[in-house]
Amino acid sequence: MSTVDSATVAQAGTNSASASPATQKFGEEFTSFIKLLTAQVQNQDPLAPMDSTQFVDQLATFSSLEQQVRTNDSLGGISSLIGELHTMFASEWLGEKVTIESSWIPYSGSEIEYQDGAPADADKAYLTVRDPDGELVWTETLNLDEDVHSWNGQTTSGDPADPDTVYEFNIDYYRGAEYLGLSAPQVITTITDVGTENGALRFGTDSHLTADLYSVQKFKAPAGSSEE
Repeated sequence: MSTVDSATVAQAGTNSASASPATQKFGEEFTSFIKLLTAQVQNQDPLAPMDSTQFVDQLATFSSLEQQVRTNDSLGGISSLIGELHTMFASEWLGEKVTIESSWIPYSGSEIEYQDGAPADADKAYLTVRDPDGELVWTETLNLDEDVHSWNGQTTSGDPADPDTVYEFNIDYYRGAEYLGLSAPQVITTITDVGTENGALRFGTDSHLTADLYSVQKFKAPAGSSEE
């Protein structure tokens, strides 16, 4: 006498129990359809039988519907998996200090910390800060030996920068008198929330900057700093 593995039976039971309501409903309707089709064949007029192509068309329609139901179930499973992955990423990134490259930085009255992206052969770097109208409000020479720079809202006029305003930051690089180009600062900030936008993971930060997963890098504290 053949034996059946209990684990196999348990798995089969689990698979049956986990079938979606849509799949179960379709199975019931398909069974009813087969019974009706069988009754039609048994009771048709032998002298004027029904067109067999009608049966084929109806079976094809039900087969297509079955595939669609199964596809919807699969997509639902994938969506659930993505949601679980987003939850996992959220727990990993929340509270993490990161850097985000951005030319436009909201100023809330608190000091803005950032890193430069100076080329290896650059020996000079100049920061410029402009208001939303493009007016220059601050410029300074950066010390490229420093790992972290900051701007506390000082302006060339001596008046403090307006809070709740977005300013444009650019850093120009030189090697001697040769201009090498410019880049945006790498703003140092902390992730405060994680969400999705059009299916993509997106971070919110305490600097009011938002970015996707591929635009953030975990901040590496300078050697010897208290943040190591």
